[in-house]
Amino acid sequence: MVTVLALSAALAYGVADFLGGAVTRRTTALRVLTWCVPVGLGIVLVAALLGGGGPAPGPLAWGFAAGLAGGTGLITFYRALARGPMNVVAPVSALAAAVLPVGAGIARGERPDASVAVGVLLCLVAIGLVSMEPGGGAEPGAAAAGRRLTDSGPVMAGISGSCFGVFFVLLKAAGDGTGLWPIVAARVGNLAVIAVALLVLAFRGGGLGPRLSGWTLIGLALLSGTLDAGANVLYFLAAHGGMLSLAAVLTSLYPAITVLLARIAYTERLRAVQQVGMAVAVAGVALVTVG
Repeated sequence: MVTVLALSAALAYGVADFLGGAVTRRTTALRVLTWCVPVGLGIVLVAALLGGGGPAPGPLAWGFAAGLAGGTGLITFYRALARGPMNVVAPVSALAAAVLPVGAGIARGERPDASVAVGVLLCLVAIGLVSMEPGGGAEPGAAAAGRRLTDSGPVMAGISGSCFGVFFVLLKAAGDGTGLWPIVAARVGNLAVIAVALLVLAFRGGGLGPRLSGWTLIGLALLSGTLDAGANVLYFLAAHGGMLSLAAVLTSLYPAITVLLARIAYTERLRAVQQVGMAVAVAGVALVTVG
């Protein structure tokens, strides 16, 4: 069941990231998130009310902290998607998101069976292979490289992935005795980050960027937020149904979905090493499932 839930979360995250990234190319990350995050909060609030359980201070605090990390990751990730190709940005972010929970799980004393451990390792290798960038091209000057470093897609993807890794770990720490209320608190944390970002932007005299025009783009943004919220719930259930390291790594396979959708929509080519990465991911998932 953990495998099914985590892979379902990966599917939902992958589609949500593709849709969010597509909309972000027409406007800005903050503009998109002002649509995605509120609808996601509404979705998880309804799910929490229907799912039973009650809010408690401790789990809500852990959830809110997770939301702060996740909200920061979302802003950085959507900005990265607007700056770099999806077939590079998404895997780099996922690799960073997977490594931290694995380390945290081992520190917590998790010791998976041999086949599961090999499968997790293969999944990590697969994420790394899919994230490899082609070499070549002229090297930029040191000054120009320094100016572009923090605004490059891969670097921002790595930062976002680290934030997502913290998000995964903190949601596990929230416990599962209060239903889905930690997820609600996490979405409130997301909103808090968005609000701070908007205040900073207003203080600097900046704007949100081009408005979302047309029902198609608005609908895609809302669908992205809905899928992201659903993925949060699926991951939360997976993480509390089994090992953190297993749930986080399988969930972090979502770039396979994003990459395939980008291949279809934008003709972003799958290089040979990425194809190998996909095959390794399938092998890793198979070993985890058998274990």
